[in-house]
This record gives sequence, structure tokens and C-alpha cells, in this order.
Amino acid sequence: MMNSLTLVLLLVIAVQGYLLFRLKIREARIRSDALWRSHSVVAGKATEHLAPLLPGFEFDPRDARFLGSPIDFIVFDGLSEGEVHEIAFVEIKTGPSAALTTRERRVRDAVDGRRVRFLEVRIDPSDRM
Repeated sequence: MMNSLTLVLLLVIAVQGYLLFRLKIREARIRSDALWRSHSVVAGKATEHLAPLLPGFEFDPRDARFLGSPIDFIVFDGLSEGEVHEIAFVEIKTGPSAALTTRERRVRDAVDGRRVRFLEVRIDPSDRM
């Protein structure tokens, strides 16, 4: 005949086993979700690099220069033909719910607000660090 201490001990072991089982299931879900997100990020980065070669990119790929951050491309439209018609800042997004980051919105706002300039910087070769 089991005494009450044995029953309590069995109950504690059973609850521990159940909690450990639930923890393992949760951990597996978290790992699976992280792996899926990682694949999505890698696919997005690859798409960003290949975007000028894909249908829907409205510029000549030879005119696009990859930056990556804070925006993906600067396009010098017409440069490959010898004349620049326009300069476009291009951000590539994959998926319908992808939104601009705060930094990307700030770049967009600076361009929209015409806070863009050309600056030529000359470095004196004798000024060495």
C-alpha cells in the first residue's frame, strides 16, 4: 500500500515530466520559427542583390549601384548610355507586408524634401594619417 508521501512524490515527478515535455515543445516551436525567419531574411537579402536582374525593375541593371544600407540601390538612369536622366534611390521589399524602416523613411523624406546635394571632396595626398 502506498503512503501519502509516495503519492505526493509520484505527483511531483509527473508534473515535472509534464512541464519538461511542454518546455521541449515550446523550445522546438521557437527554434522552428527562428529558422523560418532566418531563411526569410537570407532570401530577402539575395533578392535585394538580384533585383536589377528581375522583372519589374524599371531601370537598366548597369545603371544600378548596390548600397545595402540605409537603402538598397542608387540608380543613375541612363548612365550606361552616356547621359544621366535622373538619379533614383531604390529600396527593395519582398512580400506584401514589408514596410520601410525608420532610417529608410528618413532617406525617402530627405529626397522628397529635396535635401540632396552633390559634393566634391578633394583629398591632399600629402595629408597622411
